[in-house]
Amino acid sequence: MLNAMMQAKVGDDVFKEDPTVNALEEKMAALFNMEAALYFPSGTMANQTGIKLHTNPGDQLICDKYAHVYNYEGGGVSFNSGVSCKLIDGNRGMMTAEQVKSSINPPDFYHSPLTKLVCIENTTNKGGGACWDFGELEKIKTVCQEHELSYHLDGARLWNALVAKNESPEQYGKLFDTISVCLSKGLGCPVGSVLLGSKKHISQAIRIRKIFGGGMRQAGYLAAAGIYALDNHLSRMHEDHQKAKEIESLLLSLSFVKKVEPVETNILIFQLADGVDENLFLQQLEENNVRIIGMGQGKLRIVTHLDYDNELHDKFLNTLKGITIKKASSF
Repeated sequence: MLNAMMQAKVGDDVFKEDPTVNALEEKMAALFNMEAALYFPSGTMANQTGIKLHTNPGDQLICDKYAHVYNYEGGGVSFNSGVSCKLIDGNRGMMTAEQVKSSINPPDFYHSPLTKLVCIENTTNKGGGACWDFGELEKIKTVCQEHELSYHLDGARLWNALVAKNESPEQYGKLFDTISVCLSKGLGCPVGSVLLGSKKHISQAIRIRKIFGGGMRQAGYLAAAGIYALDNHLSRMHEDHQKAKEIESLLLSLSFVKKVEPVETNILIFQLADGVDENLFLQQLEENNVRIIGMGQGKLRIVTHLDYDNELHDKFLNTLKGITIKKASSF
């Protein structure tokens, strides 16, 4: 990947004159069979641009209460677009078509926000890398069409879902109005996300990206990493999923672990048993040069990835087996 980056032909992408960025965008649009694509420095910016494309200030979008666009994008929905979120209490970040339908505000009732957009996240981050049922996504699309709502996919980890469910990018391209996908997660690139949509949407997105400060100059050095990853890293993602399953099995056997969300892809969300000191647990991991993320409400997160190789995997499993933490006494 680094060699591909260093050999990239570049130009000025602010003027759409970087041949490698253009090649990445064309490659992505073809993969999803969508009209156009636009390269972004981050997934958050790509999502925020997608939301702004489909809404006006005062509007409302529908998403699950675990959604990344609501929880982990710095309040950008309200700051950037002046939009509120109608949160659905779904299952591991996934909601049903019936829940979406019942959450739509009557368009002629001007006391409530005008519902304009439905946002989906696949795989779900806070839901532990869970994959949506494609049939349910199709049902939600029908609801959107019936109520003239736009449909946006936060596909930060869509590649993992495609591998786990044996689905194709074209399936999603047919379903959603806009899709954001990350190159910097499962595909292992240093930087970058892509927003896909119609030519009209992407033409508007270029202006929004400029407003957000996302225009880059010789970005082809980074885009080359994305092209390399698409050609070489998709087929190996099942290795990350397998390692995550092996970690899941071990966690379920440990006395200090209370719950592990079912593992489908490369994310594990788990909780420690009642009375176990989370800080002490994290400290023991740190002492073994292992860092994991706390997500609040007692939830901890582990993610397997490209650079987490077999040697590191064995070391981590042995580290977990060697944890000596005990439950606090109730007396």
